[in-house]
Amino acid sequence: MSQDSPAPEPAPVVRPPWWKSIGPALITACVVFGPGSLVISSNIGAEYRYELLWMLLLTGLLMGTYLTMSARVAVAGGASAFTLLARELGRPFAGLVGVVLCLTCAAFQFSNNLAVAAAVEAISPQSMQHITMPASIVLLNFVLITFFIGAREVYRALERLMKFMVAVVLISFLFSMFMSQPKFADVVMGFVPSLPEAIELGVPRRIEGQIDDPMILIASLLGTTFSVAGAFFQGNLVREKGWKLEDYDRGIGDAIAGVCVLTGVSLVIMITAATAIPGRQAENIGDLAIMLQPLLGAYAFPVFCIGLLAVAMNPFLINAMIGGTALADGLGKPARLSDVWPRTLTIAVLLLGMFIALAALTTGERPVNLIIFGQALTVIGNPLMAGSLLYLANRHKVMGDRRNTWLVNILGSVGFLVVLLMAIRVLWRIVLQLT
Repeated sequence: MSQDSPAPEPAPVVRPPWWKSIGPALITACVVFGPGSLVISSNIGAEYRYELLWMLLLTGLLMGTYLTMSARVAVAGGASAFTLLARELGRPFAGLVGVVLCLTCAAFQFSNNLAVAAAVEAISPQSMQHITMPASIVLLNFVLITFFIGAREVYRALERLMKFMVAVVLISFLFSMFMSQPKFADVVMGFVPSLPEAIELGVPRRIEGQIDDPMILIASLLGTTFSVAGAFFQGNLVREKGWKLEDYDRGIGDAIAGVCVLTGVSLVIMITAATAIPGRQAENIGDLAIMLQPLLGAYAFPVFCIGLLAVAMNPFLINAMIGGTALADGLGKPARLSDVWPRTLTIAVLLLGMFIALAALTTGERPVNLIIFGQALTVIGNPLMAGSLLYLANRHKVMGDRRNTWLVNILGSVGFLVVLLMAIRVLWRIVLQLT
């Protein structure tokens, strides 16, 4: 080649279509929309019909604000929120956030086990339930632990699995909603903001030895749909995806897609319950399935149960994975999902949740102290994580020219205020429980 020959131009970087790059936020959506969200959405639909559909859009907006904020921080900052907090505020602060998030996940992991047992109970013969329910818990934990030990690329396998599970949930619940035949005009009116006459505004109070909480369903909807913990961990998932600054727009698009899935599934469930079981409440997903069985019919009910099992299993591994990885990252250990520390700590969270759930099934009593402990951790953790994300997203040293706009800061401040008020409410409820 002569010296005068022009140097060959570098080959253009071919990026996959945006819809093929979606992944991290779908994983977050799967852990946020778990059995608790399913029951709460159905109970709100049964209690207030279509009148609070607009509130789901509001909580989805707040969740979307924090989900995109977390993704933006991870891409622009070049590290997870835990690592960035350690740089900006010191390792002890990052460690505190990691410990709180891990303990919160561990405290509620038993609920994910019981949700799977309830789903199995709904579809198994009554004479076999005393065997199938504990066996299903042990088998699922064994399979997931085996997967976590043997998988080479944990994130890639998890993303593929969650994409499939999201498709199963959407198809199953959409089919069930259409079979319930909701009235289009009533559904549309549900998106007009208003408060149902049946709602009583007030704080939890003790009446004749029992705690009465008139706004428990509304508070639960906010708490399960607007998950600060899920949004906070979004940054870790974005780092697992390998996105860099040139993928900034993809991180935002992925977060928006995840919020649309999360909000959309909640809307579908609320509409189905409002149409099929008005005035009836379910304690768990098993009760919900039993209520809907005669109403959905012979064809729709099996399809609904498939979605039910998917919802019960989706947060099972991801919740434990968030707890284990958050603790490793907060303590400054290698924190990719395939690293030794996250694998080991995730398995520990899985085993802890399994043993507590098996004990609860054996004795028939719920671990009340553990539930209170988990609630207490959310009082500390949610405002801590929300405030940390707002702090990082406004730091020029972290974000450069991609700091929060005034609109995002307004929405973020509203979200922080909601989280703070929810924390105060939970704290007040804990005080009532302990006195």
